[in-house]
Amino acid sequence: MNHVLKLSYPVAHSKVLPQIIKLKAKRSSFLEVMVMPKVKVHDIQIYYEVKGEGFPLVMINGLGGNLDSWKNYHPLVEELSRELRLVMFDNRGAGRTDISDREYAIKLFADDTAGLMNALRISKAHILGISMGGMIAQEPVLNYPDKVAKLVLWSTCSGGSKDVRQSPEVSRRLSAGSELSQEERTRMLLTLCLTNDFVKRNPDFVENVVQQTLKHPMSEEAYGRQTNALRKFNTYDRLQQIRVPTLILHGRKDVLIPPENSSILAEAIPNAKLVYFEKSAHMLAEEMREVINLLIDFLA
Repeated sequence: MNHVLKLSYPVAHSKVLPQIIKLKAKRSSFLEVMVMPKVKVHDIQIYYEVKGEGFPLVMINGLGGNLDSWKNYHPLVEELSRELRLVMFDNRGAGRTDISDREYAIKLFADDTAGLMNALRISKAHILGISMGGMIAQEPVLNYPDKVAKLVLWSTCSGGSKDVRQSPEVSRRLSAGSELSQEERTRMLLTLCLTNDFVKRNPDFVENVVQQTLKHPMSEEAYGRQTNALRKFNTYDRLQQIRVPTLILHGRKDVLIPPENSSILAEAIPNAKLVYFEKSAHMLAEEMREVINLLIDFLA
């Protein structure tokens, strides 16, 4: 039987050696290779995975998350990877990426992202960021505009005094998160990221997210550093410099980052497109089918 070998990594790049290679049968005539190495970027080793072919889409996760979190947005990864080459990675201090001893800042995370692209010889990509990842995603397009083709900002904000803040109760629960175990923190965050109805109707989804997170837990120290980085973030006065096509997504029922923040982003970024999801909270899990269709239409 003839097979076509799909290689999701530029093997000619001798500086990066894959640690794990998984061969997965795809229908009867294809084999897919997913390469999952670490690569040196600045002072750390970043863990990443690449899936699919086509134009690259760099996906940046949020507070406390790692790249496994994207797999919980089923079937997001599966469907986007049919159209694009997905580059998913663990932020500094998360999952399997080094924690380092540097002071964390959103700009530092963005520099890590740009450094990863350089290491993978990706000169230009679409950038998608969710929550804190959406904050990180604003910095590459501002600091390295030639590297970004299109920008997706998912459930995020611009920081600074223009922000519409979460309620005091939500803020208190987040602050207490650094004192919780990984499992307790994940379950707490899910109650803020999903609607109560969705949690009740989808207990298997919730449990799967918890178990995925526990595979590669984040230390209390790293969680605290990421939280501190959020407090200092502010791009509002620079947003008008963004010139790439920008799609902004937000759920009307988001209590973690109130949806009014996306209106602020859309007003400040020239020609940005804003889409609200009426039934969804922070993760947009309640209307994932609609999210996927919109992303494919915008990016592919």
